[in-house]
Amino acid sequence: MTNKTNTYLAMWDCYGLEYLCNLTEYSANITYATLMERPVPQAPPLDALMMRARFNPQRNYEIYTFNVEDDVSEEELTEAFKVNPQFIVEHIRKNGQKMWSERITDKEKRVIE
Repeated sequence: MTNKTNTYLAMWDCYGLEYLCNLTEYSANITYATLMERPVPQAPPLDALMMRARFNPQRNYEIYTFNVEDDVSEEELTEAFKVNPQFIVEHIRKNGQKMWSERITDKEKRVIE
C-alpha cells in the first residue's frame, strides 16, 4: 500500500513564510479545466518569486518544492510555519528540492554580526 502525497512550492525568508502553493492541486485543476474546455487557472508565479528573491538578497529567501502526505492540508503547513518555523524549514531543506537559496550559513564569514 502506498501513501499518496501532494507536492508544494514554498518560499520563505528571514521573516517567515511568504508563499505556499499546492502544485498537485494546481495540476489537477489544469487537467479538469482542459477537459471541460474552461479557462486554465493561472500558474504559480515562479518567475516572479525567483525575481523577488534575486533582487532582495538581504532577506535570505529560499524556494523549495517538497512532498507531504495528502492528509496534510495547506492550512496545517501554514500553521506549522507560524508555530515552529525552524523545524518545518529544516525538514524541507533535508527532504525537498531546492530551487533557490540565499541562506546564510554559520560557515560564511559575516562582515557585521
